[in-house]
Amino acid sequence: MIDTQPPSTDLSLTEPGCTVAAARIVRRLHETAEWQRIINDVLELLAKSLHCHRGILFRLRELPGEGFAQSIAAYWEDEPVVRGANSPKVILQSVVNSDELLSRLGEEVRQGKMFAGRTREIDGYLREDFEGQRIKSFMSVTVFANGNLWGTLAVNDCTVERRWTDEEKAAVEIVAMAIGAAIERSLSDAHVSEIIRQTMLQSSLDAIIVIDETASIVEFNPAAERMYGFKRADILGKDLIDTIVPSFYRKGYATGAEYMHGRGAPMIGQRMETVTQTASGEVFPIELTVTEMNVADRRFFFGSIRDLRERRRAEEEINRQRERLHQNEKMAAMGSLLAGVSHELNNPLAVVVAQSTLLHEFAPDQQTKLRAEKVRAAAERCGRIVKSFLGMVRLHPTVPAETDLNDAIRAALEVTAYGARSTGIVISTDFAQGAMPVMADSDHITQVAANFLINSQHALAPHNGERKISVRTYRVGDGTVGFCVEDTGPGIPVAIRHRIFDSYFTTKPVGVGTGIGLSISKAIVERHKGLIRFEEAQPNGARFVVELPAFKGAHVSAAAQETRSTGLREALIIDDEPDVAGSLSDILELMGIKSRVVTAWSSADAVLAEFLPDIVFSDLRMPEASGITILRELTMRNPDLARRFVLVTGDMVGARAEIGALAPHQRPLVLEKPFSTLDVRSVLAAVNDQAMQR
Repeated sequence: MIDTQPPSTDLSLTEPGCTVAAARIVRRLHETAEWQRIINDVLELLAKSLHCHRGILFRLRELPGEGFAQSIAAYWEDEPVVRGANSPKVILQSVVNSDELLSRLGEEVRQGKMFAGRTREIDGYLREDFEGQRIKSFMSVTVFANGNLWGTLAVNDCTVERRWTDEEKAAVEIVAMAIGAAIERSLSDAHVSEIIRQTMLQSSLDAIIVIDETASIVEFNPAAERMYGFKRADILGKDLIDTIVPSFYRKGYATGAEYMHGRGAPMIGQRMETVTQTASGEVFPIELTVTEMNVADRRFFFGSIRDLRERRRAEEEINRQRERLHQNEKMAAMGSLLAGVSHELNNPLAVVVAQSTLLHEFAPDQQTKLRAEKVRAAAERCGRIVKSFLGMVRLHPTVPAETDLNDAIRAALEVTAYGARSTGIVISTDFAQGAMPVMADSDHITQVAANFLINSQHALAPHNGERKISVRTYRVGDGTVGFCVEDTGPGIPVAIRHRIFDSYFTTKPVGVGTGIGLSISKAIVERHKGLIRFEEAQPNGARFVVELPAFKGAHVSAAAQETRSTGLREALIIDDEPDVAGSLSDILELMGIKSRVVTAWSSADAVLAEFLPDIVFSDLRMPEASGITILRELTMRNPDLARRFVLVTGDMVGARAEIGALAPHQRPLVLEKPFSTLDVRSVLAAVNDQAMQR
């Protein structure tokens, strides 16, 4: 329906700015890829330029043979003016069919006719609807897209009954045609591709940067903003070389264009790893792919950038885990090797210790006694060294027991002594007087001290100055005991001191250290409820300190054990090494105990049928049966032997796991090879105590 009424002569109702507004709207719709994003702004600008209070874009869908159905595609209203009024309604086909005006209007809309006028001049459904919306004057124009009816553009004046001027009508028609053109572009394949491209650009997890032939940045997506710390609005138009190129790569290039012709040229068409720089100056690794594009006789370079920091950290962690696994495998292999070596070595050492002890007891003169004592002391030292090595490479779960801290540190010194002597390093010791009992695992404490000593040796090996390691044990007034290892080496730089206890952190050359020694030491000390720390030595060097709670439990002296009567008279010794069994038998005989030796195990029935021992000594590892198997067989025949059974072994570290698998009331006592008369006497006293507790 076309408004045929003569134009209004009231010039005050004419809005001269509507033409300018229409031109501005046309330009904005032409420049925007997605008209839906700005349509509300378009409706507001158009309505305000016409002094109207509502702008609506209706979507009209053709129903074959039945007219059209109307819905709302976009909507703007002047809230203060229309507050409380009804909103535009969705008009269904059933309403159109029942109203004469709507039916006629549907036909005129398909013909592209304008519908304009005042509410009081119409009737039917539309008048009732418009009055509910407080519409005084209205105007709507058909929107066509690709030659087809798409919808209508409407404006409402809710305060004045007005006649629309030709300029106002033209402005609305221009905007309607611009909206139709924008809709046509949005439906084209090219536009769909553009939307997909923009979506990919905006949602890409990789940073995307586009530069032109002058190396000015023309595109910088959200991922690039997050990665680099630059805002898109701030970096667009900036030179590449002044922004993301690391400072050390800028030398020799005055502009980004020179950089692209030089260093940048080999990057084009390649996928490569390099580094870049953030807004804060942080340089980090990236994977870069650069593609050249030619658009409208201009060259552009499209760069896709992937941050490699997380990948590098993951790779480093994998390498650390692989190195740790490798180290664990080496330690396990070394532990198995040393377990075999210790078993084979401790058997002859046990003979040497036992026989030298007997020789000392029965020597006819003092000179022979002194020589026998030297042999015994050397053999016992060999046994301690083997035990310490085995404890270090087969580090078992912590098994606290009353331990003399001085003895644990001496064991570490014996293990590491050769390395110091061979490199000309002097070791001085200062041990506190008397026993320094702690409730600790002696193997683990020895491991900690040995780690300190080995680190000091590595630090002093290339040192040109004084090469000395000082070891000291001491007591603290608050019931704490401790030890420290200090060297005269170059010390540890201040910048890395906070990391020295981190796993796999090392300053040693490749192949010299693994970076786990100090972290393991820290974990061991903390499990023992102790403190570990680094101190700077003066005038130079490093000092590592460990402090542990002193043990205040009862301590039975060796003299008291020696004078205690065992009450045991007959012993069964089971060992496939006759010399070891014979040496143990000789020591037991000195203590008034007769022994029967079995070098090849047959069965408990065969042994107990001829002999009922007061105590049983059995080697842990033998060809026919293990000591644990023999224990089970004997206790099945005679349960009382469970309290009078002693395992004899040269691999205490390996034995712990096997003994720990037994029920607490079935766990036997252990005599460790090489053994002395004092060791045997202590075991006899412990067996006697268990027997008396029944």
